[in-house]
Amino acid sequence: MHRKNILVSVPMEQKSRVKKIILWLYAIFGSAILMAILLFWLISVGALGFMPGFEELENPHSNLATELYSADGVHIGSYFRENRSSVDFDDISPNVINALIAIEDVRFYNHSGIDARGLARVAVRTILMGQQDAGGGSTITQQLAKLLFHAPARNIYERSLQKLKEWVIAAQLERRYTKDEILTMYLNKAPFIYDAYGIKSAASTFFRTTPDSLTIEESAALMGMLKNPSLFNPVRRPELVESRRNVVLRRMEAAGYITTAELDSISELPLEIDFNRSDHIGGPAPYLREFLRNILTANEPVRENYASWQEQRFLEDSIEWSTNPLYGWVNKNLKADGTRYDIYSDGLTIHTTIDSRLQQYAEDAVRKHLAEDLQPQFFREKKGRPRAPFTQNISQEQYEGIINRSIRQTDRYRVMNQQGVSRDSIMKVLNEPVEMSVFSYEGEIDTIMSPIDSIHYYKSFLRASLFSMDPHNGHVKAYVGGPSYRHFKYDMATQGKRQVGSTIKPFVYTLAMQEGLTPCHMVHNIPQTFYLPTGQTWSPRTTSERREGEMVSLKWGLSQSNNNITSWIMKQYNPDAVANMIRTLGIRSYMDAVPALGLGTPDFGLSEMVAAYATYANKGVHTEPVYVTRIEDRYGNVIANFNPRRREAIDEQAAYLMVNLLEGVVNTGTAVRLRFRYGFNGQIGGKTGTTQNNSDGWFMGVTPNLVTGVWVGGEDRDIHFDNLYHGQGANTALPIWALYKKPAYENEELPHIDEEIKFEEPAGFNINLKCPDEIEPESEDDIDLEYVPQDAETPRQERSRRDDEFF
Repeated sequence: MHRKNILVSVPMEQKSRVKKIILWLYAIFGSAILMAILLFWLISVGALGFMPGFEELENPHSNLATELYSADGVHIGSYFRENRSSVDFDDISPNVINALIAIEDVRFYNHSGIDARGLARVAVRTILMGQQDAGGGSTITQQLAKLLFHAPARNIYERSLQKLKEWVIAAQLERRYTKDEILTMYLNKAPFIYDAYGIKSAASTFFRTTPDSLTIEESAALMGMLKNPSLFNPVRRPELVESRRNVVLRRMEAAGYITTAELDSISELPLEIDFNRSDHIGGPAPYLREFLRNILTANEPVRENYASWQEQRFLEDSIEWSTNPLYGWVNKNLKADGTRYDIYSDGLTIHTTIDSRLQQYAEDAVRKHLAEDLQPQFFREKKGRPRAPFTQNISQEQYEGIINRSIRQTDRYRVMNQQGVSRDSIMKVLNEPVEMSVFSYEGEIDTIMSPIDSIHYYKSFLRASLFSMDPHNGHVKAYVGGPSYRHFKYDMATQGKRQVGSTIKPFVYTLAMQEGLTPCHMVHNIPQTFYLPTGQTWSPRTTSERREGEMVSLKWGLSQSNNNITSWIMKQYNPDAVANMIRTLGIRSYMDAVPALGLGTPDFGLSEMVAAYATYANKGVHTEPVYVTRIEDRYGNVIANFNPRRREAIDEQAAYLMVNLLEGVVNTGTAVRLRFRYGFNGQIGGKTGTTQNNSDGWFMGVTPNLVTGVWVGGEDRDIHFDNLYHGQGANTALPIWALYKKPAYENEELPHIDEEIKFEEPAGFNINLKCPDEIEPESEDDIDLEYVPQDAETPRQERSRRDDEFF
């Protein structure tokens, strides 16, 4: 009996223990559920770290690049920290959508942000079975949550918490956005490489196309890269990317997005990359883009922030701050939330005035003339000379002073000097040959050269700039600051200033026209003498004896750039009156009101010279250059408009008379090669200019709807041609103008640039403009050789000159 009771009690005790175990299991499971609920609740309320609120989920922040467009709608560049531009779902090729879903989240349309089957696959195949190619468990929505709200984790524990947060965020995103919106947000946010963020930048960077035009194979390649953009780099590892592309294609076939036949044929195609990396240097109009970046972000000028010798710059910047809405725009305007705009992340759209076709013609013209004509001529002249590329007329001491100044201005010298390194040690480093890539017109050259040798090398290249604007509304149509922004960043279109030489003479003549004289007013062609305040006298001379002592017209005087006639006008009205007229025409640069002013002694900027000349084509109304017409926010709302700033400078009749005088320069004077050599037939006004020792060559060209200026010179004033035949503005600058205008006239899509358009004569105009001494030359040689224009001399006619004489 006792034994029987023992046998019966054993199963009962076992049942009790099993029951307790089950209860404990339920308790553990229940606790786990409660803990999970508590954990996700704590996550959702932000108790375990940042969680986006309602506003952030509705309007997630994304660093969007500011995009710049030309007036004819061509994208010309971006400002960015992340090169990302937004694109709508309808503007994305279905091939991209299909490839993304097939490789990243094949059940995307069937889950609500978290894919249970995907998680189970990861647990079994990836974790337990160790199949690394089995795929991840994160859905596209979870990946979007990571891209929107999480920075890279510092360790596995932080990443684990981020994963949990992404589940919560993914569920919230699914409730607030449609599937198509989630796909669009993800593709706009996805990071690639080479500063490409988002599908729009990636399509442009790797295939030079737009998202709506991506083919099946291109889409598969881009979506395959997302797994690890650095590893799957199509530039460095094209075979690996092609293999990865084919994996995506197989997934697309398995998902039913492409047929087996398409898979077989497309998989055989080679990976064809058309690489086009976006940066702040490459692309069209780089000097303009850098100019606008500086202008938009400029701070209000404060005198103590300028060097002691920058008084003039401080004055000009202060005027710009107070009169130009574009200058310092980001610091003058606030967003709705009270913060300043950020051109690197706010996704603005800036509509510039540049015409992409004219800009291309301008860049081509500068490059062609420098590379094919001027630079070879310059190299030939300097070959074998001990201080090349400098003029042979400077001393060894002057040469060494220029080079030492250039050395001290290099970043490497300044950094080492600030670190307390001795000059001898610095010079030893700078004389050590190193590997580098240097500029050439045939492409960059990989070479071994010391930094000091590279200074000499880069100084041997002549520089050139071009600035072109519509005289009626001030819209800048072409802007070239130098031969190559990557290698020559100093902008000679708006930043640099050089002596203007004879291009200043029309301003002197403008005063005469405004005061009632006409182009056919006759003047005695004799030297003029000025009595200076010091009691001394000064008599500027002219290089040509042609018609000396005769009565000549003012038109003849300007067409031949004759110093006698210009000096005669200066004596009639005095230097102060001439300086005031130059100010009236819009020149802000510093100038001395002295007799030599009329011969081109001051330094002016190219852009202000073009704006001043544009006054003649605009009936006497001066218009400041306009670079931007409007700015839009990331949603397309216009947040700023920019209108021309106009004022009447001279009367309409005086402006028309000046146009006629400038036409005389082209028809019978120093710019006559535009007719004979380049075959232009339409109405053109112009003025050549060459400064002392040929340091600067200028040409200003005026047509009814486009005014363009060109400057050519060396980095230093002592880098120039030593003969006037090659160094004159008619040879250095004028051809660039011609090469720019030729294709512009030939382009039928630019009707406002038509060569047949004429200058409009003022109402009631009845002044005779056919002067008695106006004889059109029969050939270019009549001007260049027989007439000997005062802007230039041929080598055999060259003579010594004093420093205060300009031609």
